[in-house]
Amino acid sequence: MKYRAIVIGASAGGMDAIKKILITLPRSFAAPVIIVQHLNSHSNGYIVKYLKELCKINVKEADEKEGILPGNVYIAPPNYHLLIEKDETLSLTVDNKENYSRPSIDVLFESAAEVYRYELIGIILTGANKDGSNGLRRIKELGGITIVQDPDTAEAYFMPKSAISTTKVDYILTLDKINAKIIELVGEKNETK
Repeated sequence: MKYRAIVIGASAGGMDAIKKILITLPRSFAAPVIIVQHLNSHSNGYIVKYLKELCKINVKEADEKEGILPGNVYIAPPNYHLLIEKDETLSLTVDNKENYSRPSIDVLFESAAEVYRYELIGIILTGANKDGSNGLRRIKELGGITIVQDPDTAEAYFMPKSAISTTKVDYILTLDKINAKIIELVGEKNETK
């Protein structure tokens, strides 16, 4: 089965966890990766600059109405919800916070689930609230693959534990095993089978 997109949600401790996953991805990775990391609303885009320097795959801040392309990482800008539209473009809103957060992981995951359905991989990483639990459940309901960071290895275990208690997740893995699993599930562009 070919997975066409990956969504990742992280909160407290997420920068390091996201970095550990993204630095292993090849430039030719065959799917887009769309990320919500809870940030201070006045953050200056340092996460994008930081990851761009370390990763082989292209990392950028998500833009309104931008087309989603394989081999790119899109990160929600501070203080905006990031959604996936039916035409596979990105959308930014300043709607009310969900789970005390904007951007909200649930908002991204639920919109992505409706678009990509069984071709979506949803990943919950470290965090100190329950954001992402409902969105991960929706991904599972629509046939996508669900992965959660092993709570025992997370800097903040609450978000992974909440996701596990809400959804019968497919995989509970350490960060290095998450790397290997998504590369196995997605592969590289122009890969011959």
